[in-house]
Amino acid sequence: MSDCFILLSAGKSKRFKSKINKQFITYKNKPLFEHSLKIAQDSKLFKRILVVTNKKLKKKKYKGIDIIKGGIERHNSTQNALHFLKNKKIKNVYIHDAARPNLSINLLKKLRNNLKKNSAVVPYLNSENSVKYRNNNKINNLNRDKVLLTQTPQCFNFIEIFDLYKNNKEKITDEASLYLNNNKKIKFITGDKNNFKITTVDDLKYLKSETYYGIGFDVHRLIKNKKLFLGGVKIPFHSGLKGHSDGDVIIHAIIDSLLGAMKKGDIGTYYPSNSSKFKNIRSKNMLNPVLKLLNNNNFSINNIDINLICENPKVSKIRYRIINSLSKLLSINRNLINLKGKTVEKLGIIGKEHAIACEVICSLSK
Repeated sequence: MSDCFILLSAGKSKRFKSKINKQFITYKNKPLFEHSLKIAQDSKLFKRILVVTNKKLKKKKYKGIDIIKGGIERHNSTQNALHFLKNKKIKNVYIHDAARPNLSINLLKKLRNNLKKNSAVVPYLNSENSVKYRNNNKINNLNRDKVLLTQTPQCFNFIEIFDLYKNNKEKITDEASLYLNNNKKIKFITGDKNNFKITTVDDLKYLKSETYYGIGFDVHRLIKNKKLFLGGVKIPFHSGLKGHSDGDVIIHAIIDSLLGAMKKGDIGTYYPSNSSKFKNIRSKNMLNPVLKLLNNNNFSINNIDINLICENPKVSKIRYRIINSLSKLLSINRNLINLKGKTVEKLGIIGKEHAIACEVICSLSK
C-alpha cells in the first residue's frame, strides 16, 4: 500500500480573467502547476503522482507521472482520479489544487505524520480579518477565531473517501465539505501562510522572491578553418572561435553570469581548460549542469541581456536565430532574452576581426 499525490489542474479559471488558464500561466519560468508537482516529487513521499487536467501534456516530459482527463467541475475531477486509482493499492491520497504553487515539503511531512492516527487531515488558517455574512438583507458578524480557512493538500484514507464520493450527488468545493456533510471526523491542523491560492492575476504579485544579478564576460580569438558557434547556433563565417571547447562566447558568458548570480564560482570551476575530458565539447552541453544547479537551488531566470561585441557577423542578421536557440537551451520564454550588437569602431583585435567578445548580465529570482 502506498500514498498518492493528486494534483487537480483542470479548472477553467473564470475569476483569473486570462486567455491562459491560471494553472498553465508562466511563473518563474514554468507553468504554475509544475511547482507543486516538483515539490511532490522532491519530497520522496509518494510512489504515485497523478495529474488531472483537460490539457494535453507531453508524457515524455512527465516521466513517472500519471496524467488523466479532468471533469467539468472540481469534484468531477477528483472522482475521475479516485476511479483511476481504484485497483492501484493506494492507502492515502493527498488532493492538492494546482493554483497553490508555494506548497512546502514541511507541510507534506506534517500531514503525513497526522495521517498515522487519522483518516482525514486538512490544513487550515484562522482569519486575520473581521468576518461578516449576509442573511437575506441582514449582515451579521462572525467570530473570526472560529472561522477556518481551509487549504490543500487535503488528505484522506483512500477507501473511505472513495466510498463517500461513490454515493455523493452534490456539488462540493473541496473534500473537507464532503466529509462534513456526511458527519465524518476530520483532523484539522495549522497550515502554511505561504501556501495561498492564486485566484486573480493580481495574486501573482504576492508571491515573494529575492532577486540576484550576475555578470559574465568572454573573448576568443578567431581562427581559419573552424566552425563558428554563437548562442548554440552554427553561423556561416570565414573563421571560428579558438578555445578548449567550441569557443561559443555567448554561452560561456551566460554560464559565468548565472554562476555569478548564484555565487557558485565561474566556468573554469566546472570546466577547467587543462582537462582533456572537455576538449572540443559543445558549449550548449556545458549549460546542462549549470541549469541543474539553478533548479536544485530554487533559482529561476528573470531576464538575460547580451552584448555581442564584434565587427562581423552582423547581429541584426542572426539575432532571432540566436534568441530562439537560447530560449530552447535555457527553457525560458524568448521574450526574456535580449541580444544587442556592439562594434569597436575597427579598433584592436576585435576591430580587425581577429576576435569576438561577449558580455552578459542576468537577473535571477529565488
